[in-house]
Amino acid sequence: MAILDSTTKTITIRIPIKMRQRGGRKLILAPDGADWAPAGAKVHNVLVKAIVRAYRWRKLLEAGTHATIEELAAAERINPSYVSRLLRLTLLAPDIVEAVLDGRQPAGLQLDDLLAPFPVEWEAQKLAFWHPQGARQISPDA
Repeated sequence: MAILDSTTKTITIRIPIKMRQRGGRKLILAPDGADWAPAGAKVHNVLVKAIVRAYRWRKLLEAGTHATIEELAAAERINPSYVSRLLRLTLLAPDIVEAVLDGRQPAGLQLDDLLAPFPVEWEAQKLAFWHPQGARQISPDA
């Protein structure tokens, strides 16, 4: 709806929208119910943080800073099983990691999905994460 104010020569445009919270962020819902977010707002910070932690922890283990996962977990004050599950993220296909860092992951992909056991083969990972039942089918190369 547009309103013209001839005295101030301004046009006011009103668009009926709704705001919704998703993952601690505000999301704008367009009149047709579709999600809209500013460019760059699709980066899933939880996934990015988990992947970064995993690679940092792997580097600490490889450099000999910590000899075992248990020692690393104690230093980080985290449960060793969680450290182990997060370290598996370093086995993700490079294009999946890149897609997550760029915010191109499927909308429904959550950290719990990545922490569950997943195939080691990169092509099987792409099928598991990019084509789960009902998920938006996006190529990680897009």
